[in-house]
Amino acid sequence: MLVSRDWLKEYVALPNHDELVDRLTMSGLNHEGSEMVGDDQQIDLEVTSNRSDCLGHIGVAREISVLFESPLKLPAPQPAAAGADISQAFDVQIDCPELCYRFTARLIRGVKVGPSPDWLVERLQTVGIASVNNIVDISNYVMLECGQPLHTFDYDQLRGHKIVVREPAEKESLVAIDHNTYALQPGMCVIADGERAVGLGGVMGGADTEVTDKSCNILVEAAFFNPMCIRATARKLKLHSAASYRFERSLNSENIDWASRRCCELIMQLAGGQLAEGMLDVGRPPTARPPIEFRFPQLQRILGIAIPRETAVAILENLGFGVSAGAHDSDDSISVTAPAWRLDVNREIDLIEEVGRIYGYDKVPDDIAVPMAASVRSHEDRVMQKIRHAITAAGFDEAMTASLVPEAWSDCFTAWSDHPPLKSHQAMLGVLDTSWQNMPVNLLRRSLLPSLLEAFRINEYKQNDQVELFETARVYLANADGLPTEPIKLGIVSERSYGELKGIIEALVGMLNTQVVVETDECDLPLLDITESAELLLDGQRLGWVGKISPATQELFRLKRDATVAELDVGLLNHIATRVALHGQISPFPALTRDFNFIVEEAVRWGDLAKSVREASPELLESIRYKETFRNAEKDGENKKRVLLSVVLRSAEATLTGEQAEAACQAIVNHCKDRQGAELLG
Repeated sequence: MLVSRDWLKEYVALPNHDELVDRLTMSGLNHEGSEMVGDDQQIDLEVTSNRSDCLGHIGVAREISVLFESPLKLPAPQPAAAGADISQAFDVQIDCPELCYRFTARLIRGVKVGPSPDWLVERLQTVGIASVNNIVDISNYVMLECGQPLHTFDYDQLRGHKIVVREPAEKESLVAIDHNTYALQPGMCVIADGERAVGLGGVMGGADTEVTDKSCNILVEAAFFNPMCIRATARKLKLHSAASYRFERSLNSENIDWASRRCCELIMQLAGGQLAEGMLDVGRPPTARPPIEFRFPQLQRILGIAIPRETAVAILENLGFGVSAGAHDSDDSISVTAPAWRLDVNREIDLIEEVGRIYGYDKVPDDIAVPMAASVRSHEDRVMQKIRHAITAAGFDEAMTASLVPEAWSDCFTAWSDHPPLKSHQAMLGVLDTSWQNMPVNLLRRSLLPSLLEAFRINEYKQNDQVELFETARVYLANADGLPTEPIKLGIVSERSYGELKGIIEALVGMLNTQVVVETDECDLPLLDITESAELLLDGQRLGWVGKISPATQELFRLKRDATVAELDVGLLNHIATRVALHGQISPFPALTRDFNFIVEEAVRWGDLAKSVREASPELLESIRYKETFRNAEKDGENKKRVLLSVVLRSAEATLTGEQAEAACQAIVNHCKDRQGAELLG
């Protein structure tokens, strides 16, 4: 924010330059630099996005007034009006109240457009604004004075004697005052007359109605727009202006009338003309600010120093806050109402910050004792740290991807929800964003896998080898009614085989809880290859899915290489994770290894066979390992396969005897035969 020293002196007495910028910096308006422009001094201040009240000279002067306890002198514009009321000649209509909250208009007839006086030209030049003509310069001057953008129309070029604030019509465009043509899109706020768009609300006016040397009658607009709409419009069109910069940060709607009167008064002083009676004021009126309870003991608790009650009250009053007796003990608290221009103050902690920054943070000793309690990480945080550590140790890189995905991606993996978002939720979960992926509708993702597969594709396109990515983030699952649930999931995409990725997941679960075993079930999801995929279960509860992507998925995401993916429910991992690491005694006795070569039906899954082996001899079984699968239709018959596995047997009490080992092996053979019809190949 560039300000003029001479301009500031009109509102408040200024100290020397060094003291001024030092106090402003300490209070939150950081000094970026200063330089002389002609006979004036340009001061560059950094204004944070929450302090929109300081985007004008009056706001900065108000801060100086409080910091140096100097009176603030503000203009009180009272332009004289005469002639017919504006409502008899003009009309304003708002068709999109969610985009334009308030719109006001005043009419001045018979102005003389021409060059601005030297003082006005010099003021604008000091803060980097080029002079156009007296009418445009005045609107810029008032904006830079109070922070409220205004726009002046050539009244005679407005067709239909009306202004309509609306969204764009289909394929509508606007030639702006920069003489570039912009294609307007849904969600933008258009200022139109009775026939066409004549401006882009809060961003820039149109060339058809701009003020020129031939203009005679001027319509002065002062309005209040939706900040999100202005920010989105400016970014989509790459059309940023001093007005959009201010509207994006939200403004004081009570300042609209003052700015309009000030603009009209200056126009009549510098360009002549007659102001029509009345003002068109359409939209919602300003709302009263709710009171905030301010407890004095909180000052010392938060800041660490004692600030006298009288000093704190004086600071708040000087800043424009209304102060009255509190709802509780009046000795300990007061009720404070923030002024209309301080939109950033809504809580007690905001009031404490105001008192602290004006009193001076430099007065807080470095060694002050501030009461603090040590924070403790939650169980969920600890589990998340273990998950990230385990997956990173396995060779994966953590990714951060966008929560919005195209509709086609959203539909490719919906296994976490029994039903897709309902129509009522589509509006809630859908976002218009035509600049991303060139898709008309983007949805909040229901799975992390589509975003990770797109990241895989980008790395593949850039010829990066060994793309191993994971992400932990929320997904958004619609309900039949109410807001969607937002569970945290773990998504993985890898170039490793299905078996390798499944082994990594089993190792992850084993790290969190050594007593829990990952079980598998059949999986029939379009995203995954049916021959190399599985649903994962923990104690009968769904953990997630793992598998190689299907050819259709590979084509959808334009991948050249095969990929395997997995998505797990972090909530279930939190549930099964042990809070304290469990340790067991290592057996000092030797182990025995035995191999089994079973002939089973083709439909038998390895997970089911492994489960039967674990159930057969849980006391002596230390580990089980899959070796290979072999098929020989001539020897074993059609739809048969041989599964070779190896088990390690060990006792914690004594060395296993041959009889004990044989009994355990026979139990394994019998149990697998009963459950899966497995025949041991001799």
